[in-house]
Amino acid sequence: MSIVVTGATGRFGRLTVEALRRRGVPAEQIIVTGRRIEALGELAGQGMSVRRADYSDQASLGEAFDGATRLLLVSGTEVGQRIRQHMNVITAAKAAGVQLIAYTSIVHAPTSTLLISQEHRGTETALADSGVPYVLLRNSWYIDNYTAQLPRYLQHGMVGAAGSGRISGAIRADYAEAAAAVLTEDGHPGAVYELGGPAFTMAELADVVSAETGTSVTYNDISPQEYQTFLVRAGLQEPVAASIADGDRAVAEGELYVEPTDLEKLLGRPATPLRIAVAAALRDLA
Repeated sequence: MSIVVTGATGRFGRLTVEALRRRGVPAEQIIVTGRRIEALGELAGQGMSVRRADYSDQASLGEAFDGATRLLLVSGTEVGQRIRQHMNVITAAKAAGVQLIAYTSIVHAPTSTLLISQEHRGTETALADSGVPYVLLRNSWYIDNYTAQLPRYLQHGMVGAAGSGRISGAIRADYAEAAAAVLTEDGHPGAVYELGGPAFTMAELADVVSAETGTSVTYNDISPQEYQTFLVRAGLQEPVAASIADGDRAVAEGELYVEPTDLEKLLGRPATPLRIAVAAALRDLA
């Protein structure tokens, strides 16, 4: 069995590779791909096959997937291009004889009103139409995206438009470990996993940050439009600010909530608690 991990130059792909190795997958059975193969030299030195794969370059995908049996399709980052790019991956995987595609989608994709959900729904439809066995890993938000802002939280407090909505966040490493599980175990083709950890509100996140740092941090809730304007004034491009504000709107409306059952089933353990994630991020900052 050969497993392809796309986007291995990114954090999610790299964490999935590490999880595969912990699960005992031999290095020679792992194919790591990315647009910048020079960034994968360390993995090549461990005995993994390193291949260039650009979602927009069909020829590169065919060569990258040759001989593979299972593939992790990590969602692309180019908004507006993802359906086309993901279809390129699916087409190339089918031609290469890949027997399972695991795709990192968004939680509640069929009903989600998130702006980003449209491309995830389109990809899920393409997978269903492809005839290739697949499994959907519908991830909720990453706790990492919040802990990355800890220095700003500590200096300026927290601002958002999430209201009292509950976020079923999990750390990126837990999502990656779940991906490794479906890539190495049998019985997952056709499965749809709604993935997320124990839920929290932004106010509860502020409380955890306060407790772990000894610094009082509060959450200031504003409207989505006010938040979008705030983000633009902070230096973000309008489309990025609009997407972030839209994410908070969806949180407030309950769209990022899911029970932790599926994630913990794949992990075989409880998901990493918010407090532990925040404490670990603070140690990294120190």
